[in-house]
Amino acid sequence: MGKLGINIGINVKEIDKERLKHNNGKVWMNLTTFIDPSNPDKYGQHGFISQSTNKEERENGVKTPILGNCQVFFTEGGAEPISDNKTEEEQIPF
Repeated sequence: MGKLGINIGINVKEIDKERLKHNNGKVWMNLTTFIDPSNPDKYGQHGFISQSTNKEERENGVKTPILGNCQVFFTEGGAEPISDNKTEEEQIPF
């Protein structure tokens, strides 16, 4: 897979400040996303954004709230992400 351009939007009011990491005077927030460019949702989004969990939390099934969404707007070579909302004729580039 080549490069992807992805727009990301999050609701900052949903950030769990307890999960922010402080290091050398900087504040870090680790995020997780799963992106599926070939299957946009009904709003055209290709994935969600949430705050990351650590290994122990993942093993215990801890899930963090969804902070926002992401949308693929560029794929290397200029091809559009495949969308289930398009007809087969619209998906064929020739």
